[in-house]
Amino acid sequence: MQRILSTQLPAHVGRTVRIAGWVHRRRLLKSVAFLIVRDAAGLSQVVVTDPAVRATLEKLTEETVVEVTATVLANPTAPAGVELTDPTVRPLGPAAVPPPFDLYRPTLTATLPTQLDHAPTALRHPTRSAALRISAAAVAGFRATLDARDFVEIHTPKVVGSSTESGANVFALDWFGRPAYLAQSPQFYKQLMVGVFERVYEVGPVFRAEPHDTVRHLAQYTSLDVELGFVADHRDVMAVLRATLAGMLAGVADRAGAAVATLGIELPEVPAEIPAVHFTEALRIVGAPADEPDLAPAHERALGEWARAEHRSDFLFVTGYPMAKRPFYTHPDPQRPTYSNGFDLLFRGMELVTGGQRLHRYDDYLAALAARGEPVEPVAGYVDAFRHGMPPHGGFAIGLERFVARLTGAANVREVTAFPRDLHRLTP
Repeated sequence: MQRILSTQLPAHVGRTVRIAGWVHRRRLLKSVAFLIVRDAAGLSQVVVTDPAVRATLEKLTEETVVEVTATVLANPTAPAGVELTDPTVRPLGPAAVPPPFDLYRPTLTATLPTQLDHAPTALRHPTRSAALRISAAAVAGFRATLDARDFVEIHTPKVVGSSTESGANVFALDWFGRPAYLAQSPQFYKQLMVGVFERVYEVGPVFRAEPHDTVRHLAQYTSLDVELGFVADHRDVMAVLRATLAGMLAGVADRAGAAVATLGIELPEVPAEIPAVHFTEALRIVGAPADEPDLAPAHERALGEWARAEHRSDFLFVTGYPMAKRPFYTHPDPQRPTYSNGFDLLFRGMELVTGGQRLHRYDDYLAALAARGEPVEPVAGYVDAFRHGMPPHGGFAIGLERFVARLTGAANVREVTAFPRDLHRLTP
């Protein structure tokens, strides 16, 4: 008899079926007992009246893996409107040691550090697994949207010979006796692959050795990177980003509707045109000094409130960041060279995406590096490619965990990360 999942039970009313999963909860009443079995799809309610089966049930513990063969009956008050009767219950392993928190409760009462210490079991809780399902659906929507626009998925090295952004925040390692680093981003490689495919994307880990101990930073996170060629300027990149976000949210709605319902969240609407303000205007809106070089988290929150009040939008582009705060490969604004053709996208008052137009001429790279007093040699292999013809191009990167945290309303990005890596945590 083939095993079926809990969500398939309504199609089998009146038939004998086999399910399997974890003991989610037992309720041992005087005349009847209930066994709630959890599988990947949801919960099944098993009604036990036979004394021998009840004796087996009494020996089980929560999280023990079991197999149940029973008859499906309609019951509007049970999960999915059905329940299983006349069961045979067979453990598929030894009785489980219960975790240090109750997974059957609506919310996990354990502190976040305790949950992270026991992540393999804490992630079984419906609210924790729901966030991961939303994450997976968002990635599926990301890929589907870009595939439909003739982007090619690439896979680039995560061990590199030089840093991408700066040398101060990289993880160094020994590569057969030579110095190497964990990649901070696929930035150089995705630009070079524009010279091959014109439009590329990547889903992969990136590593930042920044000693942040905040609710929004991780030392390893998943970056959704996009790069496209033959752009007029950064606005073409922003248009692709807008379509990508809409596709990601559509993917979540299509693929993870049950997870969205479990968390009780409402998916935001991506405006047909996301409102945008120049960096100088953003400073004026938040009342910051005109010479402020960057936006602080408090500024981002204020801009998020402004976008909701003025445009009824959860999203806001801030364009034209000062060149001094952007990487050397950023293209300056031709009309205002001290500002960039770069942008950040704020989502509910927090920076979610950084992107912009890149330099594409070899001489401009030499000049940009010289202006910053940086040598060419560490990035020579990257810069040299621009001698051989590269189109005007640009791109962006979305932090997946931060996106899911903002989407679900999680207070800490670690709540939506399966096994987070940060300043303090290398296990489990």
